[in-house]
Amino acid sequence: MRVLTELQLQEAFAAVPGAEPRVVASGNHAVPHLALEVLDRARERYRLFMLAAQGPLPQRDGVIFETPFVGPGMRDAGSRLDYLPMRLSLVPRLFDTLRPPEVLLLNTTLPRHGRVSMGVEVNILPAALERVRARGGLVVAQLNAAMPYTLGDGEIDCELIDLALEGPALLPSPARGSSDEQAEQIAEHIAVLVEDGATLQLGIGQVPDATLRTLGARRRLGIFSEMISDGVMELEQQGALDRGRPIVASFLFGSPALYEWAENNPRLAMRRTETTNDASRIAAVAGMVSINTALQIDLRDQAGASHVRGRVYSGFGGQPDFVAGAVRSSGGHAVIALRSWHERSESSTIVGRLNGPVTSFQHSAVVTEQGTAHIFGRSERAQARLIIEQAAHPNAREGLRAEAVALGLDARLPARA
Repeated sequence: MRVLTELQLQEAFAAVPGAEPRVVASGNHAVPHLALEVLDRARERYRLFMLAAQGPLPQRDGVIFETPFVGPGMRDAGSRLDYLPMRLSLVPRLFDTLRPPEVLLLNTTLPRHGRVSMGVEVNILPAALERVRARGGLVVAQLNAAMPYTLGDGEIDCELIDLALEGPALLPSPARGSSDEQAEQIAEHIAVLVEDGATLQLGIGQVPDATLRTLGARRRLGIFSEMISDGVMELEQQGALDRGRPIVASFLFGSPALYEWAENNPRLAMRRTETTNDASRIAAVAGMVSINTALQIDLRDQAGASHVRGRVYSGFGGQPDFVAGAVRSSGGHAVIALRSWHERSESSTIVGRLNGPVTSFQHSAVVTEQGTAHIFGRSERAQARLIIEQAAHPNAREGLRAEAVALGLDARLPARA
């Protein structure tokens, strides 16, 4: 690994062969912004592949964004965005087939004993590193003193990195506001499904945060998740987690206290996507409780989480991987949690039929502030009835009953299952 100046790195980027090289970069909240700025000065054209990319990113002709999960940094790119509808577990296969990378940009720790760590962002990056190295491409690290050194699949030998640039940059943290009443009600319903010894997968947001706060009195809980935030750290501090099992995650996003807790923490195992999102591994965990959210869900239990008003907003992510795994877990639950009513548009989030892409289906339960609809194994008609009566907002139920009739799912008829 050679540490270069910005000008030297710019020259190295300019020498990368090909008119439009594909560059994979750390995404989510570990974007190597300084290295990207140098790249953008060096190349007229390139393709930038990132997950959930946070801005600012280069916004100009000549830069094509590629992603299976759209973040705010790419959301307004219009025709310069190539959205790849794909569950997260399959993304590493892209690097072997249709999307081979020529360059990898990482945001890493400073070297320690001949190694660096990818820190808060691992997921697809080990796969990208292997493919770039195998193809004789260029691996560049932005060495960041603010990045916590995490253990696991994100630890790499310095000899696997070609070039480096010193670029200290504080890691972003979410604004933590107080939860609202609906999120707390949803959390209370979900908590009923989480027994001592269960293993959790949760995302980030008010509902997951509220759910974690309800579980402080549980014991022997496990964590096997794509991402974790402060709520997991707090469960550990409250004694709710099983000390005999590692906390497994693929990326982190939270407060400075979370990043300090993650620093060289032997309890935290950062794993690559092929491990965390493998549905067979998820299914092998007894009592797996997967808690995901959606923008809408319909009466056939199809959840939509990727598009808003016909436009891509995010992507599949790992939701279908964890749903498929959790419903196969012994004693597990695949939960979709959402508010029953969208206040801004004054409309129901539960609809007769989705009018956009389906993110996941065949869940164990649909949970809103209204209650829990236990739907796994139910007939179509029973599913519709339970979703309407147990999860839908009262203002929407009559209209949904009419839609059920029109769809051949007459929820008013008696159904034993």
